[in-house]
Parts: sequence; C-alpha cells; structure tokens
Amino acid sequence: MDKTMKSTPKLLLSFFMLLFIYGCHDDRDDVLVASGELEIKNFIWRAMNDMYLYKADVPNLADDRFANQEELNEFLRSYSSPEELFYEGLVADFDDFSFLVQDYRALEKLLDGINTSNGMQYGVVAYPPGSQNVVGYVRYVLPNTSAEEQGVKRGDLFNSIDGVELNRENYSRLLQQQSYTIGMAEFTEGEIIATGETINLQKEEYTTNPVYIATTFETTNATVGYLMYNGFTGTFDDVLNNTFAYFKAEGVQELIVDLRYNGGGSVETASDLASMITGQFTGEIFSKEQWNEEYQNLLESTAPESLVNLFDDKIRTGAAINSLGLGKVYFITTLRTASASELVINGLKPYIDVIQVGENTTGKFQASTTLYDSPNFRRNGANTGHSYAVQPLIYKSLNVNNVTDYSEGLSPDVEIKEDFTDLGVLGDPNEPLLAAVLSLIEGRTSEMSVKNGIFEVLGESSNYDLLHQMMYTEDPDLPGTSKVEF
Repeated sequence: MDKTMKSTPKLLLSFFMLLFIYGCHDDRDDVLVASGELEIKNFIWRAMNDMYLYKADVPNLADDRFANQEELNEFLRSYSSPEELFYEGLVADFDDFSFLVQDYRALEKLLDGINTSNGMQYGVVAYPPGSQNVVGYVRYVLPNTSAEEQGVKRGDLFNSIDGVELNRENYSRLLQQQSYTIGMAEFTEGEIIATGETINLQKEEYTTNPVYIATTFETTNATVGYLMYNGFTGTFDDVLNNTFAYFKAEGVQELIVDLRYNGGGSVETASDLASMITGQFTGEIFSKEQWNEEYQNLLESTAPESLVNLFDDKIRTGAAINSLGLGKVYFITTLRTASASELVINGLKPYIDVIQVGENTTGKFQASTTLYDSPNFRRNGANTGHSYAVQPLIYKSLNVNNVTDYSEGLSPDVEIKEDFTDLGVLGDPNEPLLAAVLSLIEGRTSEMSVKNGIFEVLGESSNYDLLHQMMYTEDPDLPGTSKVEF
C-alpha cells in the first residue's frame, strides 16, 4: 500500500481531532514554554524506537540506525511535521492502527467515552450496488442527543446533506460538519426515493454509555439474557457489572452478547466481561501478550506475570464481579466487531462453547497504549512544552492456546449479514440477527430465515472516531525508557 494513501485517513482524523480539541479544551495553562518541533520529533522517534510492536519492520527505528544525535536530528528535520515523520517514516507499511495526537487531553476524554456526536450512528452504502450514488442508513440512535430529539430512528434512510445529493466523493466531507441537515429517503420497489422531509442535526459533547440494551427473553427452554454492548469503556465498568447483577437476579441461563457495532477498547474491561460471562476460571489465563523482541525478552526474564491477563473476580473499582458461570455464550458479530471484542471471543473459546452468529469480525489482535513525552513515557512528568502523544501498537494478543494473527477475522458459525432495507428493531426478538440466535437456542434452526445483504458498505460514523477498532492497555508497568543514548 502506498504510504501516502495509508496515512491520509489518520491525517484527516488528526484534523477532526483538532476541531474537538479546541471545542472542548480551552485551558492550556499547563503548557509553560512551547517546545520546538525538533524536540517533539525526537520524543516521537524515541517512543517508537522503544516500544513499537513492529520496530523490527521499520529500518528507521533500528538502534544502530544513527551514529549520533546529530545524525538523528538530520533525519528528523527531513520531515516537514511530526505527523509526516510518524506516518511516513516510523510506522510499518501494514500498520493501519498506530496513531499520533496533538493533544493527549482530548485523547483521554475519548478514552473515557466523551466525544462530540449528534447521536446518529450510521452506515453508508452504494446504491444501486456499484454506482456513484450513496445512501445513508441509521443503525442506531444514542439517547439524549440531537438525533433522538428529532425523532431519527434505526432504519431511517437519507440521501442528501444540506440539499446536496450524496455520492462517493462528497459523503465523508458533508457528514463531518458540526451541524447539517439530512434529506430523508425511502426504499420503494427497489429504488431510493427522496421523501422531501429534512432533519437538522447538531453535534455536541457527549458521554457514551456502551451498555446500549440489556434485557431478557423467556423462550421455550430457558431465560435468555441479551446485552448489546458497543464499546469497552473502562469508566463504565460498574454499569457493565451491574448489568450482570441484573442478569443473575433474572436467573439467566443463556446469554447473547451483541457486539455487532463494538470496535473495541480496554483490555482490562475485555477480561472483566469474559469473567462476568463465566466466573469459574478465576486466576486462569484469559490472554497472553507478545511484544517486540527486546521487550519480550526483558519481560520474560524480569516480570513474566505481566505477559498474561487473567480471569478476574473484581473490576477496576474493586467491586466483586457479578458472574453467570456459563458454559456457553452466543455472540452477534459483523465486520465492525473488532479488537477487544475479538479478544473476548478468542479468549473464551478454549474454555466454553462460543457460538458466533453474523459476519466475520475485523481481524485486529494488537493492543496499543498512550506514550507521553516523559522519561518513562508515562503521563506523570510529561513535557509541559507540548501535548503530543503517540498511540502505537505495542503487543499482539494470544489466547491460552496461542491462537492469534486472525487478520481475516473470526468466522461465524452461522453467517448472516445486516440488510439496510430490513434492519428491524434492536432488542426486538424479531430483529433478524437476534431472531437467528434465539432460533438456535430453541433448536428451531430449520425455521431460520437467513437473508444476506449484497450491498457495499462504503463508510460509517465510527470511521471518523480516532479510537475506531482500537484495543488499548492503560499504563503498562514497564521500564519505558529509550535504550538508545547518544
């Protein structure tokens, strides 16, 4: 892949991140004396040289690449900006997930589930298939947002923004505005027809609760819990744990975890979710970590326990985990199911029966962390002259049986694709993907109605989220200091 093409999406995200930064972070009093660009570039190189998972694949990061500081400085000056240095000079060609931010405080807010949103979570498809025309469809709507207030709902279609008909070239730009008006449409006899109705949507700062739906169903043979979980956000671990307390109180015997729109998040939260589903494996290995060669050797010799994540009996707040003790779990997945979501599925497979319904997952098995400009790359003691931070991939995840490298995704046991013309209502037992799982639970597989969509999904609202398909670990206990000294 051309490196310029590879870096473009992240550079665009950096631009939209700036809009978020200056909309939400006017207080920059902790920046005392502005750092020069060379100092910032030097930090970026040292951070990547130290901890980047794919260091061995980037010649510019080799410990012996530069004989002295002046040679390194000359290399750093050859790039016009910190962003160009990072994306063009220090990231492996095949790495689409490592990124750089100009303000780590905005990143920290995103990690806490705080962003700007109008509440409309959408997908965009080419219609008719292969054409230049596109149509947006609403996947779900966040509560207490502009979209909810305006009556937008799952399954709604729109084919224009501010009066401009959507096509492959303009939809991304038009949908990134702070405020815009969608032109509604409907699917009639195989055609997309504008209805003439318009709805204005306004983005505002918003905190997203990843527990979107939690309910139970009574089937012919079991009480079934259903959880639609849209992000592994650590600040909402107590909400997730309380959801499992509810499932326990309801006597749930079978569990469906809907991860169809879950792009990932915290490794610790993923481990806790797996522990909530089970509970009988406390202290056993949930997942393993494989770092770059230097760190792997260091950790194996000095802190081997840090290379494993265990099934736990407490969440990060210290509260006891509410576990169901299940020997089987059902997951709903799509191509948007990534990172920490895949970690849970892969981590549970050696221990219990895992039934996956939907589509192949994304295929992301690496974790990242935030590196700051401090002696050990932690936030404490960070350089006050700038607020850049690096979010590189630092290790790949394996389950207890060493299964990893699932770059093509995790394959479903029953394949069903969402069809934007027949989405159904999330949480309703007749919604196509949920209905398929309930049929499996009741043993009615012969009655399953499987409809696989053929539409090309071009984009979605989460594409413009810097944390899209991200799996991260918080403050790993590591030496974190560059080994290269000049």
